[in-house]
Amino acid sequence: MPKLKTKGSAKKRFKVTSSGKILRHRNNVGHNTGFKKSSHMRRLKKEVEVPKEISDKVKKSLGLK
Repeated sequence: MPKLKTKGSAKKRFKVTSSGKILRHRNNVGHNTGFKKSSHMRRLKKEVEVPKEISDKVKKSLGLK
């Protein structure tokens, strides 16, 4: 069997924790941040866990399954 390749786009967008959870960045942080409230920006900076429905697809694209 050939090795599974990791998708480059998934490698840049997701991070796997030691317990196996997959984290992603929130959107709306790329540009036009001058008018957004600082409390809103603080919340957007944090990473959140990928939902269970999508995590299997993400793991496959990361080469973990």
